[in-house]
Amino acid sequence: MTHTTTQGTQAAGQTPSAIRHRESIIGTYRTEVAIAVAIALLALAVGSQVPQALSWGNFANVTQAGAPLIIMSLGVLLVVITGGIDLSVGSVFSLTGMVTAQAMAYGYGGVAASMFGLGVGLVFGSINGFLVTIAGLAPFVVTLITFAVAGSLAFIVTNGRSMPIPDPDFWLLNSGSLIPGLPNYILFCLVLLVAIEIFLKKMVAGRWFYAVGSSAAAAYLLGIPVKRTKFFAYVASSLLASFSGLLTISYILNAESTAGSSLMLQAIAAVVIGGASLLGGTGTAVGAVLGALMITVIQNGVNLIGINSFWQGSVTGLAILIAVVIDRFSKSRRGAG
Repeated sequence: MTHTTTQGTQAAGQTPSAIRHRESIIGTYRTEVAIAVAIALLALAVGSQVPQALSWGNFANVTQAGAPLIIMSLGVLLVVITGGIDLSVGSVFSLTGMVTAQAMAYGYGGVAASMFGLGVGLVFGSINGFLVTIAGLAPFVVTLITFAVAGSLAFIVTNGRSMPIPDPDFWLLNSGSLIPGLPNYILFCLVLLVAIEIFLKKMVAGRWFYAVGSSAAAAYLLGIPVKRTKFFAYVASSLLASFSGLLTISYILNAESTAGSSLMLQAIAAVVIGGASLLGGTGTAVGAVLGALMITVIQNGVNLIGINSFWQGSVTGLAILIAVVIDRFSKSRRGAG
């Protein structure tokens, strides 16, 4: 009987190893699958009230509006996995936009101005990494300081004025198509998602992040370069925050000194909703992306239904609470098992 069942399974193209592999993938991404289902249910719920919510045009708007948050969340994820926190990403996002716009106002082209913008992320990421790893300061304190500094510089650069983007071709960074039929904002999100997920799951250096987040002392004893790993995480977080800032000003063709004021909390929320623990050692790129999409879908739904936008923060906070409670409950059950 067993032999017959095995033959039938293999005949259907489902070898035992393939079945085990599929079950392993489902087990690994159980939280992510649940989030994806929740996003679909949210979209359907909003669509039942406002049919246009399920239109292709609204889907495009949601993905384009959510792309900067997705990219920023991927950077924050790397820091959170190592057991740290990055509160400066919102201010780095804002300062990047202002510096880039100011550089264009001085006559630099889009590419050169973008390099100045990315330089903001490189500088602040390096400062965060140095103070956390070399100076040994607490990540919360360090990134709170750089949050304040970058935020004030975003006002100082242009005296608090908004800056239009003078380069007529800069919109191509966000809405152009390096691959015909695929907008750049989707392409960038997909490439970063795949690259970071492969890095974390398949590469030795990526596994170091989880080891450092689980126990930095144990990781050090195993010969893992703890300080280098943490330093890289903070630099990557700030660079991705800067890149998300470039995408945003490319989308709206205007730079605002307060553009990233709420994004820091949203990025951390996306990472937590996506299954990462603020204690470190867990999290996936897929989860962070889905968490960012859930926040964007919630915001979009609130706007379409006509609910006062002031409720967005409360709804997002409730989503975080539910995600944390579910995560704590599932971990308790696994521990009891």
